[in-house]
Amino acid sequence: MARIGVLALQGGFEAHEKALTTMGHTAVRTRYAADLDAIDGLILPGGESTTQLKLLALEQLEGPLDRFVRSGKPVLATCAGLILAAREVTGPAQRSYGWLDVAVRRNAWGRQLDSFEAVADDTTVPLVFIRAPRIEQVGPGVEVRLRYGGEPILVRSGRVFGATFHPELTADPRVHREVFGS
Repeated sequence: MARIGVLALQGGFEAHEKALTTMGHTAVRTRYAADLDAIDGLILPGGESTTQLKLLALEQLEGPLDRFVRSGKPVLATCAGLILAAREVTGPAQRSYGWLDVAVRRNAWGRQLDSFEAVADDTTVPLVFIRAPRIEQVGPGVEVRLRYGGEPILVRSGRVFGATFHPELTADPRVHREVFGS
């Protein structure tokens, strides 16, 4: 199986590690540029996107991370990770890396108290939304993989996937499997 890095600077990286391990992958806590050389894929977890941006700059990970994502290896960006990966961020506006041609609005599904569970449209994929961003615009090269209430919640461009929800907080491996294989 593959060695999948989980960005472990801040946020919900432990649940992703558990999901990967359950699938038979080796989860690798990724904190430094050199860690990127030893992995086959990467997860950008939920957490607080502005804090993650500061920590990425502090650890001098921005350039190496950009090269890794653009290398064609599989990447899953969930919640705050999706915010980092987006082309444009509003609510409020903030810097992002543009790895996915989507525009997102931060915390658009509601505050912490508004967190909820649901099931994706036309599937049985369970969803957990916690202060989740909303995908407000999808570029022409981006494929919508899942919807909720008609809105895109899982998108893909090449090997980069972005989810507004937290697949790692369910027992269902389908999203991780789609990105990294079983």
